[in-house]
Amino acid sequence: MKIKQVILSKSYTGFYFDDQKAIKSGAKLDGFTYLGEPKTPGFTNIRQTGEAISIQLVLEDGSVAVGDCAAVQYSGAGGRDPLFLANEFIPFIETQISPLLIGEDVSEFKALALKYDHLQVNGQRLHTAIRYGITQALLKATAITNKLTMAEVIRKEYHIAEKEYLPVPVFTQSGDDRYNNADKMIIKQADVLPHALINHVETKLGNHGELLLEYVTWLRNRTLKLRKSEQYNPVFHIDTYGTVGIAFNNDIVKMVDYFATLEIAAKPFHLRIEGPVDAGNREDTMIALRDIRALLDQRKIDVEIVADEWCNTLEDVIYFADNKAGHMLQVKTPDLGGVNNVVEALLYCNQMNIGSYCGGTCNETNISSEATTNIAIACHATQCLAKPGMGCDEGFMIVKNEINRVVALANSRR
Repeated sequence: MKIKQVILSKSYTGFYFDDQKAIKSGAKLDGFTYLGEPKTPGFTNIRQTGEAISIQLVLEDGSVAVGDCAAVQYSGAGGRDPLFLANEFIPFIETQISPLLIGEDVSEFKALALKYDHLQVNGQRLHTAIRYGITQALLKATAITNKLTMAEVIRKEYHIAEKEYLPVPVFTQSGDDRYNNADKMIIKQADVLPHALINHVETKLGNHGELLLEYVTWLRNRTLKLRKSEQYNPVFHIDTYGTVGIAFNNDIVKMVDYFATLEIAAKPFHLRIEGPVDAGNREDTMIALRDIRALLDQRKIDVEIVADEWCNTLEDVIYFADNKAGHMLQVKTPDLGGVNNVVEALLYCNQMNIGSYCGGTCNETNISSEATTNIAIACHATQCLAKPGMGCDEGFMIVKNEINRVVALANSRR
């Protein structure tokens, strides 16, 4: 089956582009916007509309495979590609990429994904968002051609052991509404919660971590109060965006002491802390996470560290995994470019006995979320992010329903 036409359109994402540098520098919220000037190149406001580009591949039989070019909320931060704006990149795709796609045979995914993930135009690789969207569309096209789910295509082409298809634990993200949304998560029995968006020291973490400690204590008590059964034991996963390192001056011992306090506050629930340190570059961030993990393990503190910032590409994931820089690595799907890299990253984490978190961003679309959810199922990921958006319900619905559909359909054919 070959591609006969490529159709592009501007799309909107489930959230917004945010200038992380400006926010970390103390930008104040004004309603749902921020006051102040942006600090990251490309931004015209600290918070601005999230955009994507939909790529529709029309196949010879008239069927259509869709992929969405999307980038993370904090574009341009942590070593990522710059801000991705639809009106800037649609003409580029139309002139440089679409003519190459027409006539491609989509019977198989892996080789074609590698081709477009490594494609260079004028000596430069494509923006990660473009590679992300094209390879989603190619994966969907192969699934349509072979009358399989995207998860089954991945299992087949990457020779993943043909075990039963199982649901992947879903990690819901709260955004700033970390109390009401936590209630929603507990009511719906989310596997992993709540994210909490601890991205500012004074207002969310506390200069000595006291605000996050209060929140973890509240979350524990709230879960115990609202859960319907003692069988429901969610994992607490808090994203701290490097603020713990800021509060404790990147002192590893002090941070680990603090995590020991959080461990007690969270019991009987298991606790993960994402992004405790952002050292401003890959090497120093990796070293800090490696040393935090080692000391936590040495002291037998039951808190897991999750790598995020500076662990962006497939090469980064391999580097962090090889150095045990964290107990779990977020495979932040748009940052890896081609979704073929998401497959490789998750499988490598599993091979290295490090938690494989098929993540992403609130700033994606339903199309990209469904594609990466299929990949998480195929690769036996440790957990999968509920996305897009920060409203909790919508992202949970999209990802959880896709998991249940794919698992039921794929298992019916075994």
